[in-house]
Amino acid sequence: KYLSSRITGLVSPIMNSSSFLLTGFSGLEQQYPWISIPFLTIYAMVLSGNCMVLHVIRTEPSLHQPMFYFLAVLALTDLCMGLSTFHTVLGILWGFIREISLNSCIAQSYFIHGLSFMESSVLLTMAFDRYVAICNPLRYSSILTNSRIFKIGLTIVGRSFFFITPPIINLKFFHYCHSHILSHSFCLHQDLLRLACSDIRFNSYYALMLVIFTLLLDAILILYSYFLILRSVLVIASQEERHKSFQTCVSHICAVLVFYIPIISLTMMHRFGKHLSPVVHVLMGNIYILFPPLMNPIIYSVKTQQIRSRMLRLFSLKIY
Repeated sequence: KYLSSRITGLVSPIMNSSSFLLTGFSGLEQQYPWISIPFLTIYAMVLSGNCMVLHVIRTEPSLHQPMFYFLAVLALTDLCMGLSTFHTVLGILWGFIREISLNSCIAQSYFIHGLSFMESSVLLTMAFDRYVAICNPLRYSSILTNSRIFKIGLTIVGRSFFFITPPIINLKFFHYCHSHILSHSFCLHQDLLRLACSDIRFNSYYALMLVIFTLLLDAILILYSYFLILRSVLVIASQEERHKSFQTCVSHICAVLVFYIPIISLTMMHRFGKHLSPVVHVLMGNIYILFPPLMNPIIYSVKTQQIRSRMLRLFSLKIY
């Protein structure tokens, strides 16, 4: 009875207010100070790595090319993704944050999903860039002009954030009568839908269509672009030229895998892993958010010779 009254005392005020409880690593509360250390390290690497990529592209004139402009947009997207969640994730681990208001939750959800769609759009654009560079190299500079790149950038931002606005705004008008306990250390659209007692059919169907016509369609178009690239490369007589062509695509292929594997894994876990510990779900959610922003700077600094050499020069200057 005492335990029941304690739970009721914790949940009831939340249910009658416009705030939600964020979920940390249940059962590991005593270890939060230690768990926060790797998370703080990862966030520091996300911020420093992506800022370094942006700095190198901005200050190195030889990198002022379409491929690296798109890489800069990818780094900026990853940087914003890290900034959108670090305050709630670390706030829970450090004991500063336990609740989040509905407005803040909706705003965080908007940026998380918008940035995810934006990253998918950037990866598709980078696949198109590689297709033009390999399959139509003589027209590369005439196709990807600075004005066209700027228009592509505006289209990416508009496509990513405009179409998710209706369902996100709709969250504000739902009635949340279930226990206001979120499944992760941050807010997701599907998490808020799970707690709503209003008619959520519009949001459910709209979100499904949005995923199909953004993430799924982007993945199909990326695969198709690499099919065309592979077909074009195989007709090249020289094996050395084939290897060089494939090398220009390796970093992008790694970035695509780094982005889509966590999304697929999290989706499969939500569908088939309901029996798993909540800790596993929280951990997988954080991997979905942090793995691409963490790995992309490493991938491009290791696999892209121009960025790697420029970073080595920067580090050598700092040392001496």
